[in-house]
Amino acid sequence: QVQLVESGGGLVQAGGSLRLSCAASGRSFCRYVMGWFRQAPGKEREFVARITWSGGSTFYADSVKGRFTISRDNAKNTLYLQMNSLKPEDTAIYYCVADCSLAVVTTTPNYWGQGTQVTVSS
Repeated sequence: QVQLVESGGGLVQAGGSLRLSCAASGRSFCRYVMGWFRQAPGKEREFVARITWSGGSTFYADSVKGRFTISRDNAKNTLYLQMNSLKPEDTAIYYCVADCSLAVVTTTPNYWGQGTQVTVSS
Protein backbone atom coordinates (compact mmCIF):
# COMPACT_ATOMS: atom_id res chain seq x y z
CA GLN A 1 0.00 0.00 0.00
CA VAL A 2 1.30 3.43 -0.96
CA GLN A 3 0.13 6.75 0.47
CA LEU A 4 0.54 9.89 -1.61
CA VAL A 5 0.21 13.46 -0.31
CA GLU A 6 0.41 16.44 -2.65
CA SER A 7 1.37 20.00 -1.76
CA GLY A 8 2.36 23.22 -3.49
CA GLY A 9 -0.87 24.20 -5.19
CA GLY A 10 -2.21 27.73 -5.10
CA LEU A 11 -3.25 30.79 -7.05
CA VAL A 12 -0.92 32.20 -9.69
CA GLN A 13 -1.23 34.65 -12.57
CA ALA A 14 -1.02 33.52 -16.16
CA GLY A 15 2.59 33.18 -17.22
CA GLY A 16 3.69 32.34 -13.70
CA SER A 17 5.16 29.20 -12.20
CA LEU A 18 4.36 26.70 -9.46
CA ARG A 19 6.07 23.57 -8.22
CA LEU A 20 3.96 20.72 -6.93
CA SER A 21 5.36 18.06 -4.62
CA CYS A 22 4.09 14.61 -3.74
CA ALA A 23 5.36 12.77 -0.67
CA ALA A 24 5.11 9.00 -0.91
CA SER A 25 5.04 6.65 2.05
CA GLY A 26 4.12 3.09 2.87
CA ARG A 27 5.33 -0.32 1.86
CA SER A 28 6.80 -0.64 -1.62
CA PHE A 29 6.26 -3.85 -3.56
CA CYS A 30 7.86 -2.64 -6.73
CA ARG A 31 9.82 0.21 -8.23
CA TYR A 32 6.87 2.49 -8.72
CA VAL A 33 6.29 4.54 -11.82
CA MET A 34 4.81 7.84 -10.73
CA GLY A 35 2.92 10.60 -12.42
CA TRP A 36 0.41 13.41 -12.35
CA PHE A 37 -3.20 13.68 -13.47
CA ARG A 38 -5.48 16.70 -13.32
CA GLN A 39 -9.19 17.41 -13.32
CA ALA A 40 -10.62 20.73 -14.39
CA PRO A 41 -14.12 21.84 -13.36
CA GLY A 42 -16.74 19.99 -15.36
CA LYS A 43 -14.17 17.84 -17.14
CA GLU A 44 -12.84 14.31 -16.78
CA ARG A 45 -9.50 13.58 -15.18
CA GLU A 46 -6.66 13.67 -17.67
CA PHE A 47 -3.11 12.41 -17.71
CA VAL A 48 -0.41 15.08 -17.38
CA ALA A 49 3.00 13.42 -17.01
CA ARG A 50 4.80 10.31 -15.76
CA ILE A 51 8.31 9.28 -14.80
CA THR A 52 9.98 5.91 -14.35
CA TRP A 53 11.64 4.78 -11.13
CA SER A 54 15.11 5.75 -12.30
CA GLY A 55 13.94 9.04 -13.74
CA GLY A 56 15.46 8.07 -17.06
CA SER A 57 12.21 8.16 -18.96
CA THR A 58 9.51 10.82 -18.87
CA PHE A 59 6.35 11.33 -20.89
CA TYR A 60 4.01 14.30 -21.13
CA ALA A 61 0.60 15.16 -22.42
CA ASP A 62 0.81 17.38 -25.51
CA SER A 63 -0.99 20.16 -23.65
CA VAL A 64 1.88 20.59 -21.14
CA LYS A 65 4.91 19.51 -23.16
CA GLY A 66 7.65 22.13 -23.04
CA ARG A 67 6.07 23.93 -20.07
CA PHE A 68 5.94 21.27 -17.33
CA THR A 69 8.79 19.14 -16.00
CA ILE A 70 8.33 16.01 -13.91
CA SER A 71 11.11 14.77 -11.63
CA ARG A 72 11.60 12.62 -8.56
CA ASP A 73 13.98 12.20 -5.65
CA ASN A 74 13.82 8.59 -4.50
CA ALA A 75 16.02 9.29 -1.48
CA LYS A 76 13.31 11.67 -0.25
CA ASN A 77 10.40 9.59 -1.61
CA THR A 78 9.16 12.72 -3.35
CA LEU A 79 7.77 13.45 -6.79
CA TYR A 80 7.74 16.93 -8.31
CA LEU A 81 5.99 18.80 -11.08
CA GLN A 82 7.53 22.10 -12.12
CA MET A 83 4.93 24.11 -13.99
CA ASN A 84 6.04 27.14 -16.00
CA SER A 85 4.24 29.49 -18.37
CA LEU A 86 0.95 28.62 -16.72
CA LYS A 87 -2.28 29.27 -18.56
CA PRO A 88 -5.84 29.69 -17.26
CA GLU A 89 -6.69 26.35 -18.87
CA ASP A 90 -4.19 24.68 -16.51
CA THR A 91 -6.59 25.42 -13.66
CA ALA A 92 -7.49 22.08 -12.10
CA ILE A 93 -7.05 19.78 -9.15
CA TYR A 94 -3.74 18.01 -9.62
CA TYR A 95 -3.36 14.42 -8.43
CA CYS A 96 -0.19 12.45 -7.77
CA VAL A 97 -0.39 8.82 -8.89
CA ALA A 98 1.69 5.66 -8.68
CA ASP A 99 1.64 2.17 -10.14
CA CYS A 100 3.97 -0.76 -10.73
CA SER A 101 3.10 -0.78 -14.44
CA LEU A 102 4.50 1.75 -16.88
CA ALA A 103 1.57 1.23 -19.22
CA VAL A 104 -1.15 1.48 -16.59
CA VAL A 105 0.18 4.60 -14.86
CA THR A 106 -0.94 6.78 -17.78
CA THR A 107 -4.50 5.43 -17.79
CA THR A 108 -5.74 3.76 -14.58
CA PRO A 109 -3.04 3.98 -11.90
CA ASN A 110 -3.62 2.06 -8.68
CA TYR A 111 -2.67 4.72 -6.15
CA TRP A 112 -3.91 8.31 -5.97
CA GLY A 113 -3.29 11.26 -3.70
CA GLN A 114 -6.07 13.51 -2.45
CA GLY A 115 -5.22 16.30 -4.89
CA THR A 116 -4.06 19.90 -4.70
CA GLN A 117 -5.81 22.86 -6.30
CA VAL A 118 -4.03 24.97 -8.90
CA THR A 119 -5.76 28.12 -10.07
CA VAL A 120 -4.35 30.29 -12.85
CA SER A 121 -5.88 33.72 -13.24
CA SER A 122 -5.92 35.61 -16.52
